[in-house]
Amino acid sequence: MAHNKSVSCNRRAVLAAGSALMLGAAAWPAPGRAQSGGAKLPIGTIGAGHIGGTIGGLWVKDGHKVLFSDRHPEELKDLVARLGPLAQAGSVPQAIAFGDAILLTVPYGAIPQIGHDYAAQLNGKIVLDTCNAVAGRDGAIADEVEKNGIGITTQKYFPGARIVRAFNTLGYMYFAEQANRPGPKLAVPIAGDDADAVKVAAQLVRDAGFDPVVVGKLADARLFQRGGPGYGQRVTAVELKQKLSLPQ
Repeated sequence: MAHNKSVSCNRRAVLAAGSALMLGAAAWPAPGRAQSGGAKLPIGTIGAGHIGGTIGGLWVKDGHKVLFSDRHPEELKDLVARLGPLAQAGSVPQAIAFGDAILLTVPYGAIPQIGHDYAAQLNGKIVLDTCNAVAGRDGAIADEVEKNGIGITTQKYFPGARIVRAFNTLGYMYFAEQANRPGPKLAVPIAGDDADAVKVAAQLVRDAGFDPVVVGKLADARLFQRGGPGYGQRVTAVELKQKLSLPQ
């Protein structure tokens, strides 16, 4: 399964600035589930490449525990060591079991295999999907995305998961640079069918240091997939809503 190197995070995370975040291992016992009343969520990542390491690191800095996963978790040592005791590394199944929210950040061509292997374990989980379909890299599934929209396509492969599209519109270096800037903050568009999952995702966007803009349902995620009018927009929430004709 082709994975980007991944970072697993629990709600409120650290700024993972720098170029490529390499990941490391730290062993701790599995924590309890997230508490109610605004307590931090444990977060797992499937993939720990540039986006996974950066966003996961921002959550760690904000106080979330994150378990970054990869097929070779031993290669995540440096990243985990740099992020400190709230970060650890493990396998994909460990990250799924650990996280109340999951950051899915892999090449889109890997989505069908990941769905085949882990869809059952992801049933009921909030999954923030950052993945973009690139025709030259991802093959036929990019055609499926173009036809049906990326939100609908991801949901097809994880039918029981609570998918929210997020963190897919800009590069990791820009996210690292702009996180927690003085207001108005950088807008991050999100979309999902599950209202509670969207609410959690919006808070995680804030915890990473950005301003969430709820674009709509998963079908509306087409508006900010690659090639859409919301893709690549380095703008504030007010400006993004204007560009996408969303109510202010």
